[in-house]
Amino acid sequence: MLRPTARLRTAVAAALFALGASLLTPPAAAAAAAADPVPLPIADYCGSQCSDILPPGQNGNATLAQILLHKAFGALPAHTSDQLARYDSLVAGYPGLTDAKVNDFFNDASFGVPAGQAESTASPRPDVTITRDKKTGVPHIKGTTRYGTSFGAGYAAAQDRLWQMDLFRHVGRGDLTPFAGGALANQGLEQQFWPQAPYTEADLQAQVDRIRTTEGERGRLAMEDAQAYVDGINLYRTQSKNGRYFPGEYVLTGHINSVTNAGEIHPFKITDLIALASVVGGLFGGGGGGEVQAALSLLSAQQKYGLEEGTRVWESFRQRNDPEAVLTVHDGASFPYAQKPANPQGAALPDAGSVVAEQLVYDRTGAATARQAADPPRPVKQSMSNALLVSGAHTASGRPVAVFGPQTGYLAPQLLMLQEIQGPGISARGASFAGVSMYVQLGRGQDYAWSATSAGQDITDTFAVELCEPGGGAPSKTSTSYLYRGTCTPMEKLERANAWKKSVADPTPDGSYRMQVWRTHYGIVTHRATVDAKPVAYTALRSTYRHEADSIIGFQMLNDPSYVKDARTFQQAVQHIGYAFNWFYADAREAAYYNSGLNPVRPAGVDAALPVHARQQYEWQGFDPAANTAAYTPPAEHPQSIGQDYYISWNNKQAKDYSAAGFGMGAVHRGDLLDRRVKQLVTAGGVTRATLTRAMAEAAVTDLRAENLLPELLAVLRSGPGADPAVTAAVDKLAAWQAGGGKRKETAQGSKAYAHADAIRIMDAWWPLLIKAQFEPGLGAPLYDALRASLTVDEAPNAGHGPTGSHAGSAFQYGWWSYADEDLRMVLGRPVADPPSRTYCGGGSLAACREAMTATLRQAAAATPAAVYPADGTCAAGNQWCADSIVQRPVGGLSHPQVNWQNRPTYQLVAEFPAHR
Repeated sequence: MLRPTARLRTAVAAALFALGASLLTPPAAAAAAAADPVPLPIADYCGSQCSDILPPGQNGNATLAQILLHKAFGALPAHTSDQLARYDSLVAGYPGLTDAKVNDFFNDASFGVPAGQAESTASPRPDVTITRDKKTGVPHIKGTTRYGTSFGAGYAAAQDRLWQMDLFRHVGRGDLTPFAGGALANQGLEQQFWPQAPYTEADLQAQVDRIRTTEGERGRLAMEDAQAYVDGINLYRTQSKNGRYFPGEYVLTGHINSVTNAGEIHPFKITDLIALASVVGGLFGGGGGGEVQAALSLLSAQQKYGLEEGTRVWESFRQRNDPEAVLTVHDGASFPYAQKPANPQGAALPDAGSVVAEQLVYDRTGAATARQAADPPRPVKQSMSNALLVSGAHTASGRPVAVFGPQTGYLAPQLLMLQEIQGPGISARGASFAGVSMYVQLGRGQDYAWSATSAGQDITDTFAVELCEPGGGAPSKTSTSYLYRGTCTPMEKLERANAWKKSVADPTPDGSYRMQVWRTHYGIVTHRATVDAKPVAYTALRSTYRHEADSIIGFQMLNDPSYVKDARTFQQAVQHIGYAFNWFYADAREAAYYNSGLNPVRPAGVDAALPVHARQQYEWQGFDPAANTAAYTPPAEHPQSIGQDYYISWNNKQAKDYSAAGFGMGAVHRGDLLDRRVKQLVTAGGVTRATLTRAMAEAAVTDLRAENLLPELLAVLRSGPGADPAVTAAVDKLAAWQAGGGKRKETAQGSKAYAHADAIRIMDAWWPLLIKAQFEPGLGAPLYDALRASLTVDEAPNAGHGPTGSHAGSAFQYGWWSYADEDLRMVLGRPVADPPSRTYCGGGSLAACREAMTATLRQAAAATPAAVYPADGTCAAGNQWCADSIVQRPVGGLSHPQVNWQNRPTYQLVAEFPAHR
């Protein structure tokens, strides 16, 4: 990641003079018009009723001169930031949204470029043309051969994201710091992703070979498409280097000399796509894991309450199948998976105090020895994606309506890029991850649209491998051999030795370290401990490990109009996607849903929520460690539906009996914000693109705590006399905010000040205090802390301590919302469908609970804005709007203005098809 420096700014004028005007933009030859291949007939059944948006803009490449101009004068290259203002303006504009105004806030996502709207046309080969439109610069790739189409996709991706693709192939390989510098963010990135998917070059190639040789004709075709795509990247890489219009970050990081042009942009390979796919899958498509921490909180509960009662207490927080949880499939259909077994077997709980996290980083030198480097910032799994679909029986047109999209964080440029691809066997427009964009991954086809949300079901298990010594000696927790089916087997050591030097882009002093992980047949070692006094290593085994790009087959099918013809064939296509995603579909006739993922079949008695002994009887059924394959649950057992009245998803629970993989899937979830609004629309009938978009946009600026928790909190506070004027004033402010909709929204567009600002400040200060006061006295500090390690108590937009950090947009997924809700209802004597075994607030006494709430509210009301919203490098202390605001985090040399907070997908598609093939 790059960051501006004083050194860079002071060098701007001299550097611009030395470079000359010829390097201000890519030369005309790079986008010169060429003979257009014979156009393919393209069917578009959306009738201008498909719209999309992806801020900040399509163009993610900038030459050195453009970067320097930006640093000096704020200038941005064309199409770098031209979708950001429209994305931001929906916050103020959604109340007046009509179907006619949708494209005031979105792009027209029709196929093709309207007459007179072509900005440039390029043909890197005679069999493909890349036309970019004037409004957004999105590439419309049209090929007359399969190879040319995929080649054009690679070429266009390099035009828009060459530096970013290069950056993230190094993230996937675990060698980002030698490439981009030793900044703490770079250290955090490689330390986060490489241990999740550590591979040798042979491992990466084996995944390519497996797809080519075991996936039939589609596998062979996929690898041909991938090779053509890589060839297109490499042509642009060579042309831009020779023409000196390559991304300027290569100069600023020391890879290319700006005067002599000496240096190299290393060629791309198909194995780079596997490395890139591992990053994408790790961020958005995983699920499960965390069983060691779950075991620690279970043991803490058992220590406090005894075995049986402690287990009941823990299960009430685990919430595997809370009957009040909002569901995507809400028609009562049951899809049992990862259920708690009646007679658990094989659980491997650690001995008290024995667990030690596995060390990752060794041999630090230079800047790597700094105190801050011991715990660098690391990205977290992003899962803000949401979806709203209404079937035709409840819409004004009688056709399904969809508003959906993924959240991939706010980066500059984005991980995703827009494109249209038209060629033999491919016809789609939408968003794709840069570097693996040979197909559209989320978007629309000729007469259908699709999108996804992260599902997070349990596809990662923790095994306790018993340690041993090859010579038969007594093992210890540091031993590097383990018992595999009765044989003492050496672990495989995987290493990355990374060293970096400071550069203009990153002035972090020189440094180095070595990352090391141990790989076993049961996955990567994450912790060491003893179980019944025997030393073990806990390992994490993900079903998609060694299968990072297998999902390419499903995406190929989604882009193929001869394959996807209706909801059923859509479901069959996404069954080929191994990552854990919720997939949604709409055409002119049906809306549909399917949950994808390689769900391993576990032996009866194995509890997926806890670590299990690494013994053959507890392995996944049919487990083959050589290729990490196993038996998987059949498609019929995955949550799915066609034609339900409506669907919502905000990373909530999928269906009845489909057990939650983590903590927090209870009676209050941010999915309620969507479900409540869409249900009201469906009840009223006549749903349109505008009304469904308004429902999404209103939920995106609503504080979940205000809408779902404040009614109960106020009931507790008002259950007795209020003698403290400060508390009474705070209660009145909170009540007014809740009555006004509980929104975090400007008083007027551009005011950068919230309506009900005091109430919002009070809630932000109060929530962590009230949760502690509500639960810690009853649970005790050790158990309270152990449960907080599995689920953070808060994720308000400004909660930099939460899982997504500050300025990230995503909010209200992770928190103790359900715990607080059910406990308060118990105190108030209101019904709870599956009541927890204990009541915590005030020990179950309403008066004592009110006293605890009053004391913490008094403390929160007195907190100053500066204390609640501290300065963070982006915002001054006390600036509430700024503390919430979304920042496009630079992964290159360009930056963008802050925008309003929205709890909303990054890429979003609004679709209503009036016709079908």
